Amino acid sequence: MIDRIASVPDMASRSKGLSQNGKSIGFVPTMGALHEGHLSLVRRSVSENDVTVVSIFINPTQFAPSEDLDKYPRDIDGDLEKLDSVGSVIAFIPSIDEIYPEGYRTYVNVEGITEVMCGEFRPGHFKGVTTVVAKLFNIVRPDRAYFGQKDFQQAVVIRKMAADLDTGIDIVLCPTVREEDGLAMSSRNQYLSSEERKAASVIYRSMFETSEMLRSGSLMAGDARGYLVKKLRANKMVGEVQYASIYDPVTFEEIRGEGAEEMLIAVALYIGGTRLIDNMLLKLG
Repeated sequence: MIDRIASVPDMASRSKGLSQNGKSIGFVPTMGALHEGHLSLVRRSVSENDVTVVSIFINPTQFAPSEDLDKYPRDIDGDLEKLDSVGSVIAFIPSIDEIYPEGYRTYVNVEGITEVMCGEFRPGHFKGVTTVVAKLFNIVRPDRAYFGQKDFQQAVVIRKMAADLDTGIDIVLCPTVREEDGLAMSSRNQYLSSEERKAASVIYRSMFETSEMLRSGSLMAGDARGYLVKKLRANKMVGEVQYASIYDPVTFEEIRGEGAEEMLIAVALYIGGTRLIDNMLLKLG
């Protein structure tokens, strides 16, 4: 059964009452167009908390003017049906005016780790993400919040924000859910044509081959970027490769020398007009 809430005061009041009654609250923030990746987070939250809140809000402040805000997939009825199949949750679906009322002027920004990788190519994106998530945290007041590893940089940024602002919220990182050919599930996969969708499997395959080469020692860290980019560009449908290399999973600095025991293989590229990202954590030794 889905309990739908639209207003900030109503959601805040419900959360306050739940907390006062000793109920733990799990929270899954989404932009809708739900797929199995989202639902895996919801199931995890349901299993670990007394009450789960799922927000559906397409956040305009994390989109640049040239990005896909207007065409971002929307299917509230379908989303609610999918949530109903998972179990009893609260669906918080506020309007833009509820989150950003007239005269809104306050933003939250995490420095440094938001200026590389996706931040380099999407200036202002993480400022929009951290602002809306901070607001949602203040409204929902969860004990735990759940994020997928596909958006690893985002999860690390939010974890840093939550710690720096003393929220006391446990940020739970959950495994990426993939299609049979390895493509990470994403709402933006809907943009891909059948031919583009087939080509997109090159992302996971290239990351996996790179990880195996690094693990075996047949590929040195300093050569990882060139090897990974070559693998990706071998598919003629791959357009701009914004970044593809190995990074420190804490600082997101590119790893160029040897000796790192843990690294993040991360990719952002275009297939057709669709920007896709993915990553893989690799531990050596």
